[in-house]
Amino acid sequence: MKFIDQAEIEVQSGKGGDGCVSFRRSRFIPKGGPDGGDGGRGGSVILRADRELTTLLDHRYFRFFRAQNGQPGMGKDKFGASAQDLIVRVPVGTQIFDHTTNTLLGDMNCDGFELVAAKGGRGGHGNLHYKSSTNRAPKRSESGLPGENRKLRLELKLLADVGVVGFPNTGKSTLVASISKATPKIADYPFTTLVPTLGVVQAREHNSFVIADVPGLIEGAHQGHGLGHRFLKHIERCRIIVHLTTWLPGEDPDPEKLVERFKILEREMELFEPQLARKKRIIVISKHDLTEVHTISDSAKNKLSQFQLPVLIISASTHEGLVQLVDTLYNCLQEENLLRSS
Repeated sequence: MKFIDQAEIEVQSGKGGDGCVSFRRSRFIPKGGPDGGDGGRGGSVILRADRELTTLLDHRYFRFFRAQNGQPGMGKDKFGASAQDLIVRVPVGTQIFDHTTNTLLGDMNCDGFELVAAKGGRGGHGNLHYKSSTNRAPKRSESGLPGENRKLRLELKLLADVGVVGFPNTGKSTLVASISKATPKIADYPFTTLVPTLGVVQAREHNSFVIADVPGLIEGAHQGHGLGHRFLKHIERCRIIVHLTTWLPGEDPDPEKLVERFKILEREMELFEPQLARKKRIIVISKHDLTEVHTISDSAKNKLSQFQLPVLIISASTHEGLVQLVDTLYNCLQEENLLRSS
């Protein structure tokens, strides 16, 4: 399924039904009286977060959502039927913005969360409503109120506990596939991952956490270079950021290169969103199964320790260090009581 993380839609709630002007005509009640009922409420358009959805693809092709109008009131004290609300499902993690004012209307950050995007119009009063001791035969009724029309912008930000970031070809997809049930595309060329990939990692004590493989970042990503800031937003909700780093094939395995790349990614994330610099971070050196990495990894670990962050060495291909990595992530999440029971 194609991954779409932004869409624009238009919603229109239903008009309220008109009130009715009617007078009772009954053989045994000669004086009659007003009996016009109220109109029914128009249907609202309600957005509902659904964890079964992972993309906004449907809203790229079906953009207009209209709820039904309420029914008019009738004689014999009959009120018009209210219209059913129209439920529009969106993925968990979707933010709803008013397209005109750019105002954030709601953050659909949990399954089942609902937002009334357009409220249905109230039904109009019938003449029965206006009956009083001084006005026994009112000929007045009220029209139903119109529904609301809104243009909305939907932006999906993935909900993941752990986000894996790094330059292209550092092994992010291989890592996520090795410790979770995700099946991302894996190849040995830059920008293999064109969309974020989510995987569920089983941890100790029947707990799990969600890990996200964010497409490769390069210098200038916050300005749209490479795959750009379009995917940087997907790590805003992550609790922990894993900096995955290593040397590229044929590259001189100089520990200073990893230090430089770490600084570049830290700067890109901070320029995009300063809050990212305050998240928990772990540095991971990958591809330890390669001879050129194996011989220099300890030296690189010592160099990277200057940032006062945990530094781990792994090989996703041979599974070396993966248990320690999962345990470290589990413990960090457990410290803040952020683990979810599976």
